[in-house]
Amino acid sequence: METAYPPNPVPTHWKSLYRAAIIEANSGLVLQRVSEAETAALARQRELFYQGGSQEEKDSLEDALYALRAFRTAVQNEGA
Repeated sequence: METAYPPNPVPTHWKSLYRAAIIEANSGLVLQRVSEAETAALARQRELFYQGGSQEEKDSLEDALYALRAFRTAVQNEGA
């Protein structure tokens, strides 16, 4: 059975988006960067679920997604 998701052309692309999100200095762009990183990380996580992959990358993805969610919450609460 084939998946409905095309393969990610650059499997580690999520890492660069993650880094960009956590170092973004422009407060107007932070949530956009976080969203982009989450989307890429979730896509990669889906790929690993269907295609297999190293436990190290799976763990890294889980950690990154947790951190991005916490970062998003902190940024949103900062403006409240």
